[in-house]
Amino acid sequence: VQLVESGGRLVQPGGSLRLSCAASGFSFGDYVIGWFRQVSGKDREAFSCIDRDDGETWYSDSVKGRFTISRDNVNHTVNLEMSMLKSEDTADYYCAAYSRFSPYVGCYSMKYWGKGTPVAVSA
Repeated sequence: VQLVESGGRLVQPGGSLRLSCAASGFSFGDYVIGWFRQVSGKDREAFSCIDRDDGETWYSDSVKGRFTISRDNVNHTVNLEMSMLKSEDTADYYCAAYSRFSPYVGCYSMKYWGKGTPVAVSA
């Protein structure tokens, strides 16, 4: 099982960035896919996920209106378009596969996750 994130880099405040996640080794279409981020020494923050077939999405208040998640069930990839980036978006970003989705609280019952990609938002 692999989830490989890419696209993280240094970006200026107000800028945009696209992260990608390539999945392999499991039945991609059977899982909800989400993103979480973590700053060293702080709790993990789940902020976006997308359901299996209908593509229903959930976003935390901290990113709603700025981030957009999408998935490609043919190529087994998930993208995260981030805009209007703020310094508080600085973190390591991870994609993960979950077995459950709720339009109210997001995704849960994490099964697999990647090694992350770093995003730094700074002038």
